[in-house]
Amino acid sequence: MVSRLLTKLDAHMTDTNAPQSEGAQTPNANPLKRFLNATEIDTRLLGMVGALLLIWVGFHLTGHFKNGFAAFLTPRNLWNLSVQTASIGIMATGMVLVIVTRHIDLSVGSILGFCAIVMGVVQVNILPQYLGLGHPLIWIIAVMCGIIVGAMVGAFHGWLIAYMSIPAFIVTLGGLLVWRGVAFLVARGETISPVDETFALLGGGPYGAIGATGSWIVGLIGCAAILWILMSSRKRRLGHGFALRPVWAEAVLAALGCGAVLGAVLLVNAYTWPKGIVRQYAAANDIVVPAEGLSISYGFAIPVLIMVAVGIAMTILMTRTRFGRYVFAIGGNPEAASLAGINTRWMTVKIFALMGMLAGLSAVVASARLGSATNALGTLDELYVIAAAVIGGTSLAGGVGTIYGAILGAFVMQSLQTGMVLIGFDSAMQQIVVGSVLVLAVFIDNRYRSKSK
Repeated sequence: MVSRLLTKLDAHMTDTNAPQSEGAQTPNANPLKRFLNATEIDTRLLGMVGALLLIWVGFHLTGHFKNGFAAFLTPRNLWNLSVQTASIGIMATGMVLVIVTRHIDLSVGSILGFCAIVMGVVQVNILPQYLGLGHPLIWIIAVMCGIIVGAMVGAFHGWLIAYMSIPAFIVTLGGLLVWRGVAFLVARGETISPVDETFALLGGGPYGAIGATGSWIVGLIGCAAILWILMSSRKRRLGHGFALRPVWAEAVLAALGCGAVLGAVLLVNAYTWPKGIVRQYAAANDIVVPAEGLSISYGFAIPVLIMVAVGIAMTILMTRTRFGRYVFAIGGNPEAASLAGINTRWMTVKIFALMGMLAGLSAVVASARLGSATNALGTLDELYVIAAAVIGGTSLAGGVGTIYGAILGAFVMQSLQTGMVLIGFDSAMQQIVVGSVLVLAVFIDNRYRSKSK
């Protein structure tokens, strides 16, 4: 009965003045092509997801044959992989804007380290003297300081690039050296620890996750958001007379999206606390542990939720606001954008300020996860951030890039690193593989764009 109602609804939509979707117009086309046309799934996204799954399966099987056990495709490893990806993924979303506008930022790793040192000094050496040790405002003020300092550093770089006409490569290369040195001077070369207990939760860990119930709530909210987006998109298309996706294609997209979200919930809930931490938690909260033991799920880690929130916010910024349209206009043709009335210089300052702010937010995640602030934090992160954006489909020629692609690229980079560690590759081989993958990604991107012209 439901299928008949969907068929009638689809027929009714087809009878309106709105044209049919491309997939519905070519019934004799290749089935895969017809499916992709009807669902409008981005083939580059599909390719990146396929490559990521191939990497996961490859490392899983390699670990099984080499070490006698498979440790990659396990809830524990995938949970840790998501937490490790968060810092790079957050910065990669900002690097998309920088590269789309035909610039580059080589200083994000050093900005991260500098912001981490600033937050460490603020919450360990300064605020406890005035607010008292463990005051609930300490972590909030520290986070605000890190984000503001990062935004100010990024804005300064943008000003040098836009108004002083210094190439972004030179400005950010200088920033890579300058801010690493400033961080060393501020901390006097010392490791600053321990960070505030609440601040440390932002880095993940047993207490830095939302648990099974919280994860199911987040998952259900995510599924509701996916369904709302699909329905509102169809309504807008119908209102403007645009081509409609077939109802079956909408159902497939809803099933894929909700399936991915609920699958992620099941995965993170399958990873449970170690027995020692469970005993400590039970003793601290007067909980009686049954004879069969107590199982407590991690759920989604807070850093992962921060990365997802940043990804959603940046996607909205890039696709639904004037700022995002200006970014792509500048990347497509800076001269034409300037002639059209866009203040390209001020836009450059704002883009680099946003990049610096995201580097400060990444510093929060990275230093909280480490439980301290060190001068070496963020070393070489700029290379992994750029690689994540490029692997995710951001063109170095400018004008093209997606936020979700950069986050997937960050997962690819971190998966390569984690997998090589699990199977015993030394650091030299890891660098060779990562560098080769980056070059290969740019080569594939160039071939793809040449064929699409």
